[in-house]
Amino acid sequence: MAFDGIITHSIVRELNNFILGGKINKIFEPNKNEIILGIYNAGKNYALNCSIGSDNYRINLTTNSKPNPINAPGFCMLLRKHLIGGKIKKISTPGLERIVIIELECYNELNDLIIKKLVIELMGKHSNIILLNEKNIIIDSLRHLDSSNNSIRDILPAHPYELPNNNKLDILNIKSFDEFCSYCKNLDSLDTGISNTFNGISKLFIQSIMNEQNIENIVNSNNLEKIYNYLINSINQNVYLKNYNNDYTITLAKPQNSDEITTIPYLNFFIDDFYTLKENTSDFLSYRNSVLKLVSGTLKKITKKLNNINAKLKECANKEIYKLYGELITANMYKFKEFDTDYIEVENYYDDNNLIKIPVDQHLTPSINAKNYYKKYNKLKNALEIVNKQKIETIGELDYIETIIFSLENAKTISDVDEIYSEIKENDLFFNKNNSFKNIKSTKLKNKNKKVDKVYIPIEFKIENYTFLVGKNNKQNDYLSTKVLKHNDIWFHTKDIHGSHGILQTNNTTPSIDVIIKCAQIVAYYSKARLSSNVPVDYTLGKYVKKPSASKPGMVIYTNNSTINVNPKLD
Repeated sequence: MAFDGIITHSIVRELNNFILGGKINKIFEPNKNEIILGIYNAGKNYALNCSIGSDNYRINLTTNSKPNPINAPGFCMLLRKHLIGGKIKKISTPGLERIVIIELECYNELNDLIIKKLVIELMGKHSNIILLNEKNIIIDSLRHLDSSNNSIRDILPAHPYELPNNNKLDILNIKSFDEFCSYCKNLDSLDTGISNTFNGISKLFIQSIMNEQNIENIVNSNNLEKIYNYLINSINQNVYLKNYNNDYTITLAKPQNSDEITTIPYLNFFIDDFYTLKENTSDFLSYRNSVLKLVSGTLKKITKKLNNINAKLKECANKEIYKLYGELITANMYKFKEFDTDYIEVENYYDDNNLIKIPVDQHLTPSINAKNYYKKYNKLKNALEIVNKQKIETIGELDYIETIIFSLENAKTISDVDEIYSEIKENDLFFNKNNSFKNIKSTKLKNKNKKVDKVYIPIEFKIENYTFLVGKNNKQNDYLSTKVLKHNDIWFHTKDIHGSHGILQTNNTTPSIDVIIKCAQIVAYYSKARLSSNVPVDYTLGKYVKKPSASKPGMVIYTNNSTINVNPKLD
């Protein structure tokens, strides 16, 4: 659900229980939409996350760390100047507005104790973080807004701060159910009508109440009374959160561990985990799709190159006809002093002297026509050898790109994509004037030419008393097959199918056939044949696996292998 007024109200109530009276000792700005306050209170350290992103705006205590820029942004430095050492005296919200006001006792340059306020406005794309002095004058804000840019208010330094106007009703000012009912009796529906009439109440929350209380979306006195009582209880007492329709919502029903969660900021941590997972998923998909788009562009370019090569090979296949034309023109040159048509007919002594038509250029002499055909024949003869080599190289490039795409499609985390992106950046195949990396954000990568020690973490399985390792991408496959694999270990890979390398660490023992089968099933599962059956998997001792010099990541050659057919399976 949206981070509505009731959620804000509940979060603030919990914040007052845990960080009221605490001192701010750290301030960070991980990105342009977030400020994190480090707070020490009652012997514990807390991190208060204030996020104003248009999709994930919220305020909550967090336990999930985020990388910080090396140089702190200007607004972060200003907050440190004014708020470090400040003591939190009050945390409040005006009504059910999505606005949190944190009042702090701070010392000024003259060491006088003064009040400053940090206002966190959580209003979608209009969200903001604003620092006020004791007279409610804006010191600065994370986002500057003014009326010349169609803003309703001026949010600029040295301007007085004003709360945003809201034409909706505040349910906190409703004294009774009868008064609530008088505002709702003419509504067309419960969910949309109530959320559009009252401030801070989202449509999804009303829908969740209707679902929990078995209320139809019909406006009548009985339904309104149930919803009114639920809303008032949600405002006046401790509430809980639950997952609802791929989102979350408030509930009054206690979870099974309700006794345990009273000792922790439960609502804050629920919100923290929910939005962190949502942001990580969004960042992962965006990052992976950006890299996939780059790789797909290269795939399209190399596929076009292969089509051109095949067209050239098709042309080269006709080279012998040009040689024949040259020979026949030369053999019959005594018959022609010049050509008066664009073709001639002569006997083909390679085909029982049957007549053959030969295209000619009537503006050129017979000898030059013959020379041109010989020249074309020699050119195509020389080109055939070059183009055949190019085709082998191009097919290898396409095969390699498909392994990259396979790895991207099976990546699960940003770290997985980082490893694949690192591999791409080291390969000139993906660099040209049309493929730019400047718009792709990597969370861990350093400069392309700077070597970074990388710790690869493959997937690990325990099979009986053995350890079985599976690579997630070409870099990990290389690492396993060249750094980890020992002579007596057993190496696995699907036969002629893109997939992961697998290593069974035998410790110089001989595993049973059941272990071999299980390893083969896992390798088949981590291949493009995951959805197939009866997949052939090759396996051999590590001493028979070699990596050719200057070969692409993930490419090895192996001998003395056996093949087993299995169904992909992951126990």
